[in-house]
Amino acid sequence: MCRMSFKKETPLANAAFWAARRGNLALLKLLLNSGRVDVDCRDSHGTTLLMVAAYAGHIDCVRELVLQGADINLQRESGTTALFFAAQQGHNDVVRFLFGFGASTEFRTKDGGTALLAASQYGHMQVVETLLKHGANIHDQLYDGATALFLAAQGGYLDVIRLLLASGAKVNQPRQDGTAPLWIASQMGHSEVVRVMLLRGAERDAARNDGTTALLKAANKGYNDVIEELLKFSPTLGILKNGTSALHAAVLSGNIKTVALLLEAGADPSLRNKRESCYIARAENLHF
Repeated sequence: MCRMSFKKETPLANAAFWAARRGNLALLKLLLNSGRVDVDCRDSHGTTLLMVAAYAGHIDCVRELVLQGADINLQRESGTTALFFAAQQGHNDVVRFLFGFGASTEFRTKDGGTALLAASQYGHMQVVETLLKHGANIHDQLYDGATALFLAAQGGYLDVIRLLLASGAKVNQPRQDGTAPLWIASQMGHSEVVRVMLLRGAERDAARNDGTTALLKAANKGYNDVIEELLKFSPTLGILKNGTSALHAAVLSGNIKTVALLLEAGADPSLRNKRESCYIARAENLHF
């Protein structure tokens, strides 16, 4: 449903939204030219026709709406703009077009999201490149502290990560809970991302606020490829701030190969965690 300022919702406006969503340019032009549909009409959530067309990637409809005077930088109730939607969905042609008519990269959603953060989160490298060329802030953060690099690391988007790092992204910038890009990549099992970040100076022993490190999390999950990359940079194998070690985590999880990797790297099986347990007895029950 669509509201036009304080005017009554109309079936014609709803038809225009359908046309924008489906990419029916002929119908959209007919409705707009009738003079009975406001080019900036909104639905109940503040969505505009331009946002719908941008989300769907219908560049012809986007062009028509802009040329008919659509306000490019209007925000939905959530704070999203047409640029945000186009970036989120990876429609680089739409993103480039919107920039040609004054789209801004500075608008934020209610959780702090920007077009750059959205494009990075979904791995749209060409869009990220376009946004950076048009002034997007490489240091944008969600309100929880997550950066574009963090979101790309979470998704394992290696090309985006390399681009962001080359553009000045901070490899050790943590989220508010202390979770750094290396930590989240390790948790997700993205070994190639872990390798690239370590080579670019990621702190191998950076701990989240709960005291867990990337190695401990990888050991808990049994991500041996990640562990092998981390071990190349000599991470701490002893007791961590949370009172346990990566070897404890591996034994508790029953990950035999992980236990073997850590022991081979020099982990001490006699170390006791905060509960005064060393898990030697349990480890002896694992079959290598």
